[in-house]
Amino acid sequence: MPIRPILQLGNPILWQVCDRISDATAPEIRELIAELDQTLADFRGRNGFGRGIAAPQIGVTQRAIFIRMHDGSFAGALINPEIVEESSERFTMWDDCFSLPNLMVRLTRARRVRVEYVDEAGRPRVLAAEGELAELLQHEIDHLDGILATDRAIDSQSFMMREEWLRQGLDKK
Repeated sequence: MPIRPILQLGNPILWQVCDRISDATAPEIRELIAELDQTLADFRGRNGFGRGIAAPQIGVTQRAIFIRMHDGSFAGALINPEIVEESSERFTMWDDCFSLPNLMVRLTRARRVRVEYVDEAGRPRVLAAEGELAELLQHEIDHLDGILATDRAIDSQSFMMREEWLRQGLDKK
């Protein structure tokens, strides 16, 4: 499977709402998942960060994401994921994205979510997540709904270039 180019901010595909996948076990979906996995691994290897990727980021407007947490707590594809519950407790964070790799965006996310999805074998699943995984799921599912981190910015001053973010030590907080 090839490593796919990652679409960058400004590409109109990134703002499209993705189509549901009717058969999670179809060969083209297996291929899509493999491409997401390999593209994520390639990006992470070259840039030193990255935990998840959504199909529209490689130009495919279907509801699939692939996650590989750094700590090994979760890895795999989520097909047709939906947030069915989220906590009212929220936290503020600096978000980054493969599609805007040098831009950090300050936004808020729910601390806990419950996500229903279909796995690669076509089985319905439920994932309860909190903290880092909950934040990532919200970010990737936003991509499937045509929402970017820039659309969720707290205000007009909630943007920072990655170099400045690192200089200020905000990656340590």
